[in-house]
Amino acid sequence: MAEYRCEAQTVEGFVQQLAVSYVGHGYFFYVAGVIPEHKDPKAVDRKLISKYRIGISKWARARRKTAGIANLQYLRHGRFYVLLATHGKHPFFLPEADGGEGDQVKDVRRVPIKFASYSIGHRGGHPHVAIERGTYLELKSFVLEIALRRSKAGLEREFWNLPFEAYAPVRRQFVTMFKAVNERRATAGLEALHISCLRLRRQIVRPFELGQVAEAVSNAA
Repeated sequence: MAEYRCEAQTVEGFVQQLAVSYVGHGYFFYVAGVIPEHKDPKAVDRKLISKYRIGISKWARARRKTAGIANLQYLRHGRFYVLLATHGKHPFFLPEADGGEGDQVKDVRRVPIKFASYSIGHRGGHPHVAIERGTYLELKSFVLEIALRRSKAGLEREFWNLPFEAYAPVRRQFVTMFKAVNERRATAGLEALHISCLRLRRQIVRPFELGQVAEAVSNAA
């Protein structure tokens, strides 16, 4: 059996693996945390993968699902980690006193995972990846503040360099900020920004390989 890979090399890879590969396939229940500085992350990886028997084959996962047993996944970037589970029976859901994580388990459909200024949840039957609300409001305030003080080219660079992948909810947030800036500039008689300054295609990465970009897509959730 191939080694279970759990360490995402980049923020983009972590978010993609979490949202598309896990939340998008029914891993709705989770515990998230930060590994303390005095602990070795790789040792924690081994412990959790072994404790919950996560590193099993896809065929074993299929058998467990048929038997009504939950499947688990584990993902980490740096010291931030997430343990995720599907519906079903599993010691993971037991209270902490009984060796499980049940006291801390959340449902991503109700409580999104917050990571690196992203909010990763599940809405309308699909993964939902957006800029976390507090960060989004700060960004919107910032671009509106500079809307009349920066040149057209300078503002377009600001939009192009926004450090978020263009998942559908993120694209909507980009467009909302873009329209608000252009409305403010129009009121002042200034030239509008061009829509090409928005990155509306999401890069598909290989989460467990550093610097690997597979392709770009424009229709991702």
